[in-house]
Amino acid sequence: MSGRLISAAGRLPATRPGLVRAVRQYHHLPSGGLLRADSAIRATQRRMGFSINSYHNAVIVRNASFARFLPRLVVKFVRIPAMAGGVMIGGLAWIQYQATQAGNYAWDVFNTTKDTVSTTATGLFGGAKDIADQTMRGWQNTKDQAELPEWIQKILRIQEEVGTGKGDGGPGGEEPPNQSRTGAAVAGGTAAAYGYDQSSEDDPRSADEIAKDDQMMVLTKKMIEIRNILARVGQSSTLTLPSIVVIGSQSSGKSSVLEAIVGHEFLPKGTNMVTRRPIELTLINTPDSNAEYGEFADLGLGKISDFSSIQRTLTELNLAVPDTQCVSDDPIRLSISSPNVPDLSLIDLPGYIQVVGQNQPLELKQKISELCDKYIQAPNVILAISAADVDLANSTALRASRRVDPRGERTIGVVTKMDLVDPTRGASILNDKQYPLRLGYVGVVSRAPTTAGLFKKGNANLTSAITKNENSFFSAHPLEFGPGADVTVGTSTLRKKLMHVLEQTMSASLQTTSDSIRQELEEATYEFKVQYNDRPLSAESYLAESLDAFKHSFKQFAEEFGRPQMHELLKNELDQRVLDLLAARYWNKPIQDLSVPIPEPDSLVDLPKADPTAMYWRRRLDASTSALTKLGVGRLATNVVASSIQSHIDNLISHSTFVNHPFAREVITEAASSILNDRFYSTSDQVENCIKPFKFDIDMEEREWATGRDHVQGVLKRELSACEGAFKSLEDTVGGRRKLKEVMTFVDKARKGDVVVEGEIRSGAGGFSASLLQKGREAVFLRDRADIIKMRMLAVKSKQCANMKNKYNCPEVFLDAVATKLASTAVLFLNVELLSEFYYNFPRELDSRLGRHLSDDQVEKFAKEDPKIKKHIEVIRRKELLELVLDKMESLRQLEGREKERSRPGGQRSNDKERGRWGIF
Repeated sequence: MSGRLISAAGRLPATRPGLVRAVRQYHHLPSGGLLRADSAIRATQRRMGFSINSYHNAVIVRNASFARFLPRLVVKFVRIPAMAGGVMIGGLAWIQYQATQAGNYAWDVFNTTKDTVSTTATGLFGGAKDIADQTMRGWQNTKDQAELPEWIQKILRIQEEVGTGKGDGGPGGEEPPNQSRTGAAVAGGTAAAYGYDQSSEDDPRSADEIAKDDQMMVLTKKMIEIRNILARVGQSSTLTLPSIVVIGSQSSGKSSVLEAIVGHEFLPKGTNMVTRRPIELTLINTPDSNAEYGEFADLGLGKISDFSSIQRTLTELNLAVPDTQCVSDDPIRLSISSPNVPDLSLIDLPGYIQVVGQNQPLELKQKISELCDKYIQAPNVILAISAADVDLANSTALRASRRVDPRGERTIGVVTKMDLVDPTRGASILNDKQYPLRLGYVGVVSRAPTTAGLFKKGNANLTSAITKNENSFFSAHPLEFGPGADVTVGTSTLRKKLMHVLEQTMSASLQTTSDSIRQELEEATYEFKVQYNDRPLSAESYLAESLDAFKHSFKQFAEEFGRPQMHELLKNELDQRVLDLLAARYWNKPIQDLSVPIPEPDSLVDLPKADPTAMYWRRRLDASTSALTKLGVGRLATNVVASSIQSHIDNLISHSTFVNHPFAREVITEAASSILNDRFYSTSDQVENCIKPFKFDIDMEEREWATGRDHVQGVLKRELSACEGAFKSLEDTVGGRRKLKEVMTFVDKARKGDVVVEGEIRSGAGGFSASLLQKGREAVFLRDRADIIKMRMLAVKSKQCANMKNKYNCPEVFLDAVATKLASTAVLFLNVELLSEFYYNFPRELDSRLGRHLSDDQVEKFAKEDPKIKKHIEVIRRKELLELVLDKMESLRQLEGREKERSRPGGQRSNDKERGRWGIF
């Protein structure tokens, strides 16, 4: 309520000093309508003894909200008896009270408006700017047009002077008029943080109080910032600043208190036990921004402006704790930034329970108690929540706090649900002497007013609605909760107390924390010097160094891997294909059974003596050559080279620092694969097209024939060694050469027909088991293959194979020469289409994937994958954070010094050695 007539009474003539003091006192009462004004009048009447009728007349002029009725009301009140006016005031007071209650509902509907209208219409349409402007214009027109009595005009002139700051500017009224309004604008941030409206008329604080609160908010913000930095340093309980720990039994109103402080419903709700993990809540006041949002530091979800989403996330995180465990000591870290919250550090804990549920562990009650005891240890401030309808002797929160804080020096008692008990009993609870607390008790009605209808609050701030509801209740009982009752009530008062207590508690522990920080800093500096030789390192520099080293090794690989290496790879692969063709079309075949084989008309033994014009051997060589040229050399060559490049990249990774980084290994492998895959099909098509002439006709030179003759001898020698090695392995498998020789002799006799094998051989034959006979058949096959290869090696060395005209008698030489021509031609296009493109694009792809496109978190995660680098970076980071904390503490010391200078009278320096709350520095 912000009408002007009552406050104008504060400037009545000096003949009524008692009335002046009463009106001034009433001017600082919370707004709440005529009913509250009437209660305040009756409370002061007994102390001052003046006529109630004249005071009531002043009240009704103060509270009449509709300016167009003012002239008529004044004329009527001048003419009618004072008693009749009092009766009318009583009726209007009831109407005003109902309008105030309706105003609470209207605030929920118009959640974006401001309560700036100074009439009773404020309660009904609190914050609608168009109505405020219309009402103020009507009020101004009424003052200009109405013929008011001289004494009312004098009151109005005095009120205007009060509004511009002429009366309260200090002795003599020396404060300039504009200075008061400027101070009110500056104090808007703290007013909003404390729960007051940002209008100077609704802020009951004096200019000195506003300045101190502003200074306190700056100090608290800096200390919470230091606390958050120390939390990142970790590893030591001494490197922490105090927090406010909220404890209370279930259904005590604990969540409602926190939501009243924040101004939004964001905590988990449910019939069962929902809060199962500690919620470390950091409130950050942002006076320069109207945005309200929350951030989960450990989840990386970004800024969440929808508080219902925050509520769902908290519910999911809590319910992730299984029912069999019910509580966990793993905290949930949440920060909320808003211009309407104070800078606070709060910890919400699971509520105490009295009875364990059916599906809950039997030790749940003990686990909750132990978890709470862990957090309420010194130096944390305890916010003990108790309901007013429960005797303090039965308060679980107070019993827990008395265990760790028996003298009640760091416990704030909060009594919720004050509207559920008789005001007299509520006041006695707040003045309780049986459980005294040095920080006292605060009574609140933190439950938000319920609204019925189609409208919902959405993301609207609850603080103003709760404050209005509390003011409406507490001001209706001035004898129990008024200024003279010596009790502390209201959520806005609780906010301010929490900030003051947290600031004082933090400052008291800063000396110990500062000493611990210096000790930790010395240890970190020593470790950095001894173990790492003062070598600076960051995640970004480590990534850059690792990437440069890998590029350097890749450059060496690019210089060493070129056309000769690709030719060798492809030729080896084609040699294997040549051996496969020779084995399929010229050499012996595996032995499948012990039956006598069908004799072949043309034996390979007779090939050196065969007629060069014989069609049998011509067709065999032509079919083998066609199979070699049409096997898909383009795809084969591209696949062989790409696989070789990929294996070399993997080898480079294994010899680089990236070997300890799974993320980087995967990125580098994917970069190489993506380039090779992009070039694979086009390269294979180009290679296939370039060898297409060889599919129809192959021109061979004597030089190529001689080269093929020399090379194929080595190929046959390697194949012979492979056969002999396999034969030796069979000897070791069956238990010796003698036993294997006996089995091979039986197999030879059976194939010649000397031994008749009847029936199935699955169960064995000739006294040998089926598995042993299988080994014997393999040994006979390898022996015959080795004999054939030895024979063909001699044929290749003969004079017959020295002449290219005898290519049908020397298929091994001709096929080897063809494979060499295919490999040489394919390499030309592989070098252009695949290798050069890969060498050009791969370093750039690395820069893209491991450089510019990585976020800071990804770079940090990459560096910490290596345990040694992680420890190195953590030592440096710890050292830097500790140095930063010490610098911020020094800034706090300088800030406190300036505050002390301003507080000295006349700005003169004082020689007293009195230490303030920051005297620890």
